[in-house]
Amino acid sequence: MTKIIFFCAFILLIVLASFVRADKKKKVIFFGDSITQAGVQPTGYITVMQNMLQQQGINNYELVGSGIGGNKVYDLYLRMDSDVLEKSPDIVVIYIGVNDVWHKRTYGTGTDADKFEKFYRAIIHKLQVSNAKVILCSPAAIGEKTDFSNEQDGDLNKYCNIIRHIATDMNLPLVDLRKFLLDYDMANNPQNVDRGILTVDGVHLNDKGNQLVAEQMWDVIKDIK
Repeated sequence: MTKIIFFCAFILLIVLASFVRADKKKKVIFFGDSITQAGVQPTGYITVMQNMLQQQGINNYELVGSGIGGNKVYDLYLRMDSDVLEKSPDIVVIYIGVNDVWHKRTYGTGTDADKFEKFYRAIIHKLQVSNAKVILCSPAAIGEKTDFSNEQDGDLNKYCNIIRHIATDMNLPLVDLRKFLLDYDMANNPQNVDRGILTVDGVHLNDKGNQLVAEQMWDVIKDIK
């Protein structure tokens, strides 16, 4: 009789554990700069994504923004323990690189390409050690002109290629926002303006930009098991 009771209790624990696992939400942390900081605003890309999921009846994701204005790749590395790892994420979306390029002109700072890659890989390594799944994103724009006459197009493309190479080398999913937004601008920016199509200032997203980013990110996130 005692063995039967223990067996029934064991089965009950397994059933209860399966319910707990089924109810557990996947925590997705978006790790980045001011674009991600604005992502939690009412029209930001994280909020847009959350609304998309609600409309589709998807309720097993917790979306968390961890963006700080002005951040570069080494800032992410320095704050990742407290702002990401301590929150035990299941998935981390790394969306960084604009300031590493942009600030070379605006503030005389920035990040050299070799250091950018080293810090980026170090971030990924620490996340993987913590068992978080990692998604990479290429920085989208520093100016929306489509003829590659934006002042920093060359550098931005170089850093995007670094991220693409890392994604291929480490077999990681990539949301290539640079390509997606450029393709959209090519089709919708006949006047070759430097802002106002997907951004408010050439860098930070407007409502349409936030919608596009949310859609492209979710298209990758949903396939992460």
